[in-house]
Amino acid sequence: MNFLTRFSLKNAVAVFIVSFLLILAGLYSFSKLKIDLLPNIEFPQLSIEATYPGASPDDVNESVTSKIEDQVKGIEGVKSVQSVSYENVGIINLEFPFNTDLDKVEQQINSSIKELDLPESSNVDINRFSFGSFPIFNISLFAKDDANLEKVLNDEVIPELNKIQGINSVSVGGVKEDLLQITVDKEKAAQAGLTLDGMKEQINQKAVSFPAGTLNGKELQIPVRVEEKVATIDALKKIQLKSTMNPEAKPVKLGDIAKVEAVTEQGEYTRYDGKDALSMAITKKQDANTVEVASETMGILKKYDDQLDYAIGFDSADGIEKSVETLVREGLLGALFASLAVLIFLRNFRATIIAIISIPLSLLVSAIFLNQLDISLNIMTLGGMAVAVGRVVDDSIVVIENIFRRVRRSEEGMSNGLVESSTKEILKAITSSTITTVVVFLPIGFVGGITGEFFLPFALTVVFSLLASLLVAITIVPILAKFAFKKVPPEEKEGKLQRGYAKAIAWSLNHKIKISILSFILLFGSFALVPSLGFTFIPNEEQKMLQANVQLPASTSLEKTNDVSLKIEKMFADQNEISDVTTEVGSRDFSTGVKRPNQVGYFLNVKEGVNVDTFIDKVQKKMESITKEESPKATVNVQEASTGGPPTNNNVTVDLYSSNLDDLQKAAKQVENHLNKDKRLKYVTNNFSDKQKQLVVEVDPDKAAEYGVSGFQLLGTISDQTKPVSVGDLKLDNTKRAVQLSYDKDLSSVKEIKDLQVFTERGPVLVKDIADVRTIDTFTSIQKLDGKVFARVEADIKGDDVQAVTKDVVDGVKKLDLPKDVSLDGGGGSDETVEVFQSLGLAILTAIGLVYLTMLVTFGKARIPFIILSSLIFVPIGSLVGLVLAKEPLSVSVMIGFLMLIGIVTTNAIVLVDRITQNREQKGMTIRQSLIEAGKTRLRPILMTAFATIAALIPLALTTSSGTLISKGLAITVIGGLASSTLLTLIIIPVVYELFFAKQVKREKQLEKETT
Repeated sequence: MNFLTRFSLKNAVAVFIVSFLLILAGLYSFSKLKIDLLPNIEFPQLSIEATYPGASPDDVNESVTSKIEDQVKGIEGVKSVQSVSYENVGIINLEFPFNTDLDKVEQQINSSIKELDLPESSNVDINRFSFGSFPIFNISLFAKDDANLEKVLNDEVIPELNKIQGINSVSVGGVKEDLLQITVDKEKAAQAGLTLDGMKEQINQKAVSFPAGTLNGKELQIPVRVEEKVATIDALKKIQLKSTMNPEAKPVKLGDIAKVEAVTEQGEYTRYDGKDALSMAITKKQDANTVEVASETMGILKKYDDQLDYAIGFDSADGIEKSVETLVREGLLGALFASLAVLIFLRNFRATIIAIISIPLSLLVSAIFLNQLDISLNIMTLGGMAVAVGRVVDDSIVVIENIFRRVRRSEEGMSNGLVESSTKEILKAITSSTITTVVVFLPIGFVGGITGEFFLPFALTVVFSLLASLLVAITIVPILAKFAFKKVPPEEKEGKLQRGYAKAIAWSLNHKIKISILSFILLFGSFALVPSLGFTFIPNEEQKMLQANVQLPASTSLEKTNDVSLKIEKMFADQNEISDVTTEVGSRDFSTGVKRPNQVGYFLNVKEGVNVDTFIDKVQKKMESITKEESPKATVNVQEASTGGPPTNNNVTVDLYSSNLDDLQKAAKQVENHLNKDKRLKYVTNNFSDKQKQLVVEVDPDKAAEYGVSGFQLLGTISDQTKPVSVGDLKLDNTKRAVQLSYDKDLSSVKEIKDLQVFTERGPVLVKDIADVRTIDTFTSIQKLDGKVFARVEADIKGDDVQAVTKDVVDGVKKLDLPKDVSLDGGGGSDETVEVFQSLGLAILTAIGLVYLTMLVTFGKARIPFIILSSLIFVPIGSLVGLVLAKEPLSVSVMIGFLMLIGIVTTNAIVLVDRITQNREQKGMTIRQSLIEAGKTRLRPILMTAFATIAALIPLALTTSSGTLISKGLAITVIGGLASSTLLTLIIIPVVYELFFAKQVKREKQLEKETT
């Protein structure tokens, strides 16, 4: 690569023009990068939602869920199938490996479902899950003055929002539905022999518009359409209704037996700080720029500020911008600290400027590649840049230091030849060290699952930056050095540091055994610190937004749920720790898509400075005291809100299996109580549902056959009396409305069901004469994992020692006296964490192997790579001490830090060993002379690169800002490991070198004795 240096020196203007163009391209690419919190990762998961209106959980499970499960569990690659069957809907979640082609799988599932014999009224949808599927906004909207808020939203705001390219969906909660309610007098309808379903059919027959063929003339063909329209409410009231069950009954007008009126219904309540509001949730497309989408959304809302007010309960764009600002600030501070470290060593301002020129250039070039690969600017890419800031100056430091030193020694002064030879002298060292660091990141591609996907943008950012820094070091830096070092003072005599280091090397080489023993004592001593460190996936990060949920018994009405919620919201208003509350009563559950009138959810934003764990305990107790008064069986849950980030795996899970649902419920409650007693756990949840009363009408086949009654006829009779019938949408008086039929009196007892009349060929018969009517307790949902009915009790772990806590909890659960027919499977996040750590451990070993091969190709000798790799042995000393002092657990970030250290630490060893090799091969020095001279010569660049990297990472290690903790453990690991390994490398490498060449050293000593 020396030709690049030679070309650059001869064509300086061309190189500067290319550099300027790269800067422009980099700035343009930076401006085009999508800004997001997390990498754009689509999880290998598919969710099948099957709706079956009017069906019980058992019916949904039997007629829909189980059939779909049986069909999809045979799809190639499926890891797990989890399902839950509620009333009216079943949800089936499928998980696949990360390399799965989800498009192909989705096609297979669609084809498979089409082959199934599902009920006609059922409907199936398939959805995917990604970080982008979480709402980026939750906005509460209020009408101004007399504005019709719903009309403004539906006619103007939402259509405009949907035009934004990055928006995936806009949903509004708390809206009121305008209905035309037809309330039928039950007694008059019975006298006329009419049912709600029969009335619905006759109304729809009066509102028809169908093509009826074509009239063929000699010259024209005219289409024929038959229409009968009901255009007004008065016309609707005058519709004649005739009984199909009793032909002798006289026809009656709808208006004579029913009250027809326009009403407004509300299926859910949404509020902000206790004030009625509409709640708007916005999701973006997976590859959209979150900040851009948020900005455009706010722009549209501001256009209508004369008609509506809004308050933002949740804004992910704000969190993203804060995280980006934090990481940019840490990166800039890192660059400043690295520059100061270089200036302290070089004591030359111009040399410092040249050395750090690689920072902006390298990062801008990396932005070009990130933009081309459509990688967003997120906490991982920004974290990669912040980490790379210290490393990208290394090559430039080594080049500039060598040129600076050679110029000060030279009598002829600055020349192209001197610059070229100075660069060539260390070219092999910086090239091999950079390539070594690059190949270290290749194994991240072999780390499977979410970890590999999550850290890949980080690795690519570092790789692009390092390769760019190498090019800068051998092209631009020599040109700048040529112009900057025209006049430099002659080199001073060896400083105290160099002389002291030379003596230290000499002493160490004469006391190899002592040095080796001391080094290994330090190493094993550091390993003794490991048990005091936690073991986790990603350290717990405190969130300032809480998610609270209240679940009342399954049969609770929406109005009752709302009454309870109002009392809780009043309590929230008295809590000084809360800044605002968004309330959703009876709204759609985000994870299942099911509307639950017995549930209420809250988003609580907590003020800065509040201890979240303490406040959660306090507010949960207050909520429980309110709900217990209103409904003793109510459950309350308060926890930090999930931001849709990478899984922390800081959880313990106990899965219980049994075909006996009563025993399963009992066991789940036992485990839940056991977990609640453990102070190391929080947010204990039990997914096994409660029971609700259900009326079962069991048809007697013999009696039904005697009267000629089918089960479907009985179903129609009962459902006609127990739920409203939707007629559909009709345009009446120029207004399109949903039309609904219902009776004026609801059935309120089992006796009334038993006494219902069913019309048969033999005349009316009571339900109780042909069926057994009884009340039972049944579960509100049926949940299965891989086809087996199960209950899952789960909790988050407060501390960072996930593995130890998980083991204790699972061992404790196994000692419980659970029902005999219940089996359990305990584990959780620690199992996945262990797998990830094993993968990362393999990646580290692979990286070391790749480093060995790289150095073997570079140096051409089998022993030299082993000497260089010996510096890695002592990396854990400083890293583990640093983690203990910073109270950081062992985590994925820490493992990535160790992976990085392989590249960084070997860089220093390569720079030293390369000089030793040059001394022996080009200058004919003995090994001992080569070691001491190389040590003195390379001491300054080694210390400079180490201190520059450490200084650059200090801001990242000290940060307490949210969104950067994923890089904090990494920074501490690299700082500690680099500090200890650099100091030990300067001593250990010469010692190991002599040990590997012991015979030659012995011969050289013998020859020296003979000579003297």
